[in-house]
Amino acid sequence: MSEEFHFLSDLALILISAGFVTIIFKLLKQPLVPGYILAGFLVSPYCSIFPTVMDMENVHEWSEIGIIFLLFALGLDFSFKKLFRIGNSAFIAAGIEILGMIFIGFITGQLLGWSGMESLFLGGMLAMSSTMIIIKVFEELNLSKERFSDVVMVILILQDLVAIIMMVMLSTTAASQHFEGETLLILLMKLVFFLILWFVVGIAFLPTFFKKLKKWINDETLLIFSIGLCFGMVALANYLGFSTALGAFVMGSILAETIEGEKIQNLIKGIKVLFGAIFFVSVGMLMDVTIISQYWGTIIVISVLSIFVKGFISTAGVLIAGEPFKVAVRSGFSLSQVGEFAFIIASVGVSLNVMRPEIYPIIVAASVITIFTTPYAIRFAAPFATWILPRFSPKVKRFLNNYEREAQNIKKETVKSKIIKHVLARMIVLSVIIVAILLFCFSYLNPFIYTTITHRIPHNWAMFVNVLVPLSMIAPFLVGLMTGKQKDIEFYAMVWKESKAGRYLLLSWIILRTMLVVFFVIILLSKYFTFSIWLIIVIALLIVFIIFISRKAFKRYSKIETYFLSNLNLKEENIKREEDNN
Repeated sequence: MSEEFHFLSDLALILISAGFVTIIFKLLKQPLVPGYILAGFLVSPYCSIFPTVMDMENVHEWSEIGIIFLLFALGLDFSFKKLFRIGNSAFIAAGIEILGMIFIGFITGQLLGWSGMESLFLGGMLAMSSTMIIIKVFEELNLSKERFSDVVMVILILQDLVAIIMMVMLSTTAASQHFEGETLLILLMKLVFFLILWFVVGIAFLPTFFKKLKKWINDETLLIFSIGLCFGMVALANYLGFSTALGAFVMGSILAETIEGEKIQNLIKGIKVLFGAIFFVSVGMLMDVTIISQYWGTIIVISVLSIFVKGFISTAGVLIAGEPFKVAVRSGFSLSQVGEFAFIIASVGVSLNVMRPEIYPIIVAASVITIFTTPYAIRFAAPFATWILPRFSPKVKRFLNNYEREAQNIKKETVKSKIIKHVLARMIVLSVIIVAILLFCFSYLNPFIYTTITHRIPHNWAMFVNVLVPLSMIAPFLVGLMTGKQKDIEFYAMVWKESKAGRYLLLSWIILRTMLVVFFVIILLSKYFTFSIWLIIVIALLIVFIIFISRKAFKRYSKIETYFLSNLNLKEENIKREEDNN
């Protein structure tokens, strides 16, 4: 039988079984995700009642595409701007949940007699929740617009980012038997750098592209182009050592800021449903009954930890972050499962020979069980919160109300704090842009220029051109780093008048920004000239002074920033304009 026939017959079996089971689940008024998982088990090699899938490798590849589309859809529905608006609570809650479950998982592994490395891997796996499952259940139960779902989505995004870091950290630890702090720090910096760069580049070009070509882009072209961009970012993320899921999410979040974001979301809905179903069916195929019967005690312990202990810690984390009790309970119940990243972490442990092979199916079984219970946990979270809250003592109720009120007051941003955050954000973004330009020039542009002109002009003049080209490219961003906007100047004047301490802080801040600008220029000069360091510093200071007093550089920066902010707010302005017209 040909390979192509295996592929088609497996796909037909998966979709037909999923269709029949989900019809039954709809008749029973149950969420569809458990139906997909059950359908996967029924056509898996572990169940002999029905015909089984012949080539699991093909199914795995299709499920990977399902993950990509689900994460792409998540990015379209949940942009980076939304992440930063809700981020304060979610960062605190995610930190408590992740650290708490790593600790609980490690202790549990030790009590089960696992090695230290296996216990560490167990903690990492328990810390991750299932982004795909939760997205699907929220859609089915129409919960995507609820306040708690926003909190959960940000926590999931942060978990996925932490999972990427954790993969390197666990791999390094397994290989060397100790933490490599330097490797972890480099990975963190690389991740932050590329996230900011991707977002800035995407916002700089895509909104304008869609706006200019709107007349010539129909639904078919938009669908093809957006999916192409998604897979392109997935390939780039993979090339740079990040997960495919992160690449899909980033591109979705960038497209979400364009005027076509909502239309793209509607266009890919059918594709997302198709590949998402294949992913959930593939999860059910991993359900090995013999493993469950052999290690049922360990599986139950891990499942209970994920459903109850993780649910409690997640609820406590959201409460500590200052959210209302009902929001915290619904968030905690939503996160109470072992996510798909557990499969990846487990496979790393087995491949590095620091985890016994039988642990992998144990984790998969526990994950499938907890994924199966997730829709019911999410559904009954609100009734549970409504039932238990009146049973608290008046003292506990008073404490919860007072804490929530105080936490909300702390989270309220003053005008001053908003400006400080804005200035810091601009400083980070501009630094990333400058570094990216320098890296591009050092690696690609300058070698091309040098080989093109070196036979026509002397070597020293060629070096001068190699400095002048990138310097002209980063000059407006250096100006932005030093000066800022008119609002910043007004803020500095206010701080200067307030107190002596404010003046010292302001002077320190100005010196820090100037030193950073000088540092970038020194890096550029040192790359191509072999002068003494003191001469390079003097030249750098002179260049910075010339750039600072240059009206042309300031105008270029103002124009670039106005253009970028216009693109960033284009979607909101378009929505407001349509509302005014109606």
